[in-house]
Amino acid sequence: MSGETEHQGSADAGQHRNIILVGMMGTGKSTVGALLAEELGHELVDLDHIIVESEGRSIADIFAADGEAYFRKAESAALQRMLEGEGRIISTGGGAVLAPGNAEMMLDKGLVVALTATEEAIINRVSGDLNRPLLAGNAQDKVRAIMEQRREAYRFAHCTVDTSELSAAEVSQHILMHYRG
Repeated sequence: MSGETEHQGSADAGQHRNIILVGMMGTGKSTVGALLAEELGHELVDLDHIIVESEGRSIADIFAADGEAYFRKAESAALQRMLEGEGRIISTGGGAVLAPGNAEMMLDKGLVVALTATEEAIINRVSGDLNRPLLAGNAQDKVRAIMEQRREAYRFAHCTVDTSELSAAEVSQHILMHYRG
């Protein structure tokens, strides 16, 4: 049911140093992350922005020049650097969970929240976004294919929030309930 939070595991208070948002593109990670950072006074870290800064080029350029495998290595390195700190809201890219070891690293360093949405909601949110290299071509077909490939990839999270019919503020409140315990 939309908006309900599903528990996947429990996080001890010691793990609440950071909140790490995972999920498909278009589920609201960046928007919700900004609200959480404001509410908690935490630093907002958008992992894609960190990669762009460290590489000195856009994600589309990284994909075009060096491919997805290179990008995933840069993403894992950036994630590791950002998880060394505390008091951060980390908005990951949708594929950050794909590299071996990233899920365990996230679980060890904070509360991991998977944001989900229906296929229709994601397609509506990302169609026409030229900054998403994985959607080159037919966005609807690409979203469906990626959702199928990653169907199980986010299940490791401490909790899951379906953002399909919730505002970013409502999603943020769901997460804060888990964070504050």
